Amino acid sequence: MTERSVDDVVFDIGGVLLDWNPDYLYRELIPDAVQRQHFLTEVATPEWNLQMDAGRSWADAVAELSSLHPEHAEWIEAYDTGWLKMVSGLIEDTAGLLTELRAQGIPTYALTNFSAEKWEIAKQAFPILAGFTGEVVSGTEQTVKPDEKIYRILLERYDLDPARSFYTDDKDYNVVAARAVGLDAETFTDAATLRAQLRERGLPV
Repeated sequence: MTERSVDDVVFDIGGVLLDWNPDYLYRELIPDAVQRQHFLTEVATPEWNLQMDAGRSWADAVAELSSLHPEHAEWIEAYDTGWLKMVSGLIEDTAGLLTELRAQGIPTYALTNFSAEKWEIAKQAFPILAGFTGEVVSGTEQTVKPDEKIYRILLERYDLDPARSFYTDDKDYNVVAARAVGLDAETFTDAATLRAQLRERGLPV
């Protein structure tokens, strides 16, 4: 057995535990692929969505964007009211691994760029997300990854030793930022790879 080198495991959520993609909703609302692509890259952009991850209210954001693009007001509103339809479900293999870690008594944490409003909806829809030892949600903290501040909030709030805390995220730049504050971090590709990474660090999974 490899000597255990980490005490706790920190998870990103979108792309790691939840399969979230606006296409899941907008394929129904905007069947034309070119029109849909235009809407999601030029109107309801990833940068716009990140504003809610950073703490902006959905009501305010939807109202402003709808005033700028009144012809798309119904689709813009759906980004808020139909948000849960953007989630196809849990990434089951990762969720299974998370359950195993918890069963072994290993502390697990969430560190996620997520709207505070939608995080509560997600936890109700997927109760596994409500079971973390601790959570740091960008919309609540009003700062988003890869800003160093949000990683330090996690470490200080829960008194974690960064060198003995393992972090997984599907975005390379978030992993780079995590390593910069001393976290043991790896880019998430799939649950099998994550399991191997945890075993290398001596965790019994």
